[in-house]
Amino acid sequence: MQFLRFAFLVAVAAIFQAQFLSCQQAELEAKKSPPALSAIDNDFVKKQFGSSCALIGMPPLVGDLNGDGIDDVVIPARCKNPMSDQTEDNFTVMDPYYTFFGYGNPKVTSAFSGDVPTDRGLALLVIHGSGTETWNSPTPAGKFVIVNLPFKQVTVKKLMVKKKKVMAIYLEETGADQMTSALYWDGKRYHYEPMGASME
Repeated sequence: MQFLRFAFLVAVAAIFQAQFLSCQQAELEAKKSPPALSAIDNDFVKKQFGSSCALIGMPPLVGDLNGDGIDDVVIPARCKNPMSDQTEDNFTVMDPYYTFFGYGNPKVTSAFSGDVPTDRGLALLVIHGSGTETWNSPTPAGKFVIVNLPFKQVTVKKLMVKKKKVMAIYLEETGADQMTSALYWDGKRYHYEPMGASME
């Protein structure tokens, strides 16, 4: 009789242990899996970058842009006045495009309006991820609004910079010449690099 009780207790303990382990494994898997890009909507953009920015219908892209091994996200958007939300929402406005051409102070250049109405306000919103939540972390490694980029298509892939492969943001620019350019992170800021022909 005692043997049956002992066997019953061992079986019950084994069942509880198996359930406990499967719950722990499910929690670990949930922590490992990256956040879904479907979480990026206009509410997410407003929470991270303020009310002057909104999505433009292009899909967000994920890649390790700053080389820390943690996924970052690039969100194509349109921003009316990103300088007004910069301090409150803790992001940095950058203008690598006009910096490349000689003057990139975003306090001045973010107010520039292009000749083509559809290009006005185009920006890339970049979040450098941190921790297990990557780019969706409540405390990301950095947030950036990159302004004055005349793009019609955006991709993320590797670029060779000073004999080193880095993840970069490639842009197919608007305009008749269909220029392709790249943005890459140097550890402090994003740089604009014209590439030449179209990505097509």
